[in-house]
Amino acid sequence: MSPQALVKLHAEREHQQFYKDIVSGLTRQQKRIPSKYLYDQRGSQLFDAICETPEYYVTRTELAIMQEYGPAMAARIGNRSMLIEYGSGSSLKTRMLLDHLQMPAAYVPVDISGDHLLETAGRLQDAYPEIEILPVSADFTKPFEIPVSNIEVEKRVVYFPGSTLGNFQPEEAVALLSNVRQMIDRRGGLLIGIDLQKDSLVLHDAYNDAEGVTRDFTLNLLLRMQRELGARLDYDGFEHHAVYNQRLGRIEIAIESLVEQEIAIGNHVFSLEAGELIRTEYSYKYTIGGFREMAREAGLLLRRYWTDDREYFAVLYLTP
Repeated sequence: MSPQALVKLHAEREHQQFYKDIVSGLTRQQKRIPSKYLYDQRGSQLFDAICETPEYYVTRTELAIMQEYGPAMAARIGNRSMLIEYGSGSSLKTRMLLDHLQMPAAYVPVDISGDHLLETAGRLQDAYPEIEILPVSADFTKPFEIPVSNIEVEKRVVYFPGSTLGNFQPEEAVALLSNVRQMIDRRGGLLIGIDLQKDSLVLHDAYNDAEGVTRDFTLNLLLRMQRELGARLDYDGFEHHAVYNQRLGRIEIAIESLVEQEIAIGNHVFSLEAGELIRTEYSYKYTIGGFREMAREAGLLLRRYWTDDREYFAVLYLTP
């Protein structure tokens, strides 16, 4: 089946799951919608724009680490490796790895936003004609099929940049890391980015930028619900809400209802009070030691890590 056909099939299944998860999430006492639904095509574009805001240090810092230590990371990955990227987005940081990899078997970008994925994969194939690009439209939190490369693969290495793991609660993060451990088998590796704990004001500003791009990103979920599910709601009656919970070491992001109102989807009607939150995302901030122990629970050992001078961010290489 062609990549385009697979994207279409995935989109149909995702639409059905989107409806189920929205209804289930709004039925809960603490309303919550999985963060993966923030990333439709427009959401992915808005996230790219977030990465360019002055307050959002994460991407700039990670890019600087990749630029300085990319050759060392590529050496760890090794020859004839299949690089599988979770949540590939625009694959900006990936180019820094691909530039240094020697004799890669293939690059497999995995992303839930099918249209955005194919656009990015096409650009990468043009930029790297010598590397086999095998895009997979899938939810990487669930099992998915790895494409077969035309070159013999010596090992699989999962690349998980951008501190995306922090969107998962600790038990969910361990489960996802355990799935990675099974995918890469005993010879493979995991190259992962994590955001480190730091001053709370820096964190607050990063998720509440002055231009309001993060606000648009969060509230885009409502527009997606209207467009794809026919949801009936008052968009102007909601606001972006993001605070840092220092005790739990995480940013907590939600859609806040500004007034008492209702959201209707199909035959379902959900009531919200003024000030009520629909939780959309967490962003956990780690310490190196804390992450090492969490990874060990999943059967992964920390072999090497690289960080910036301020120790805002870290990229780590782990093996089974």
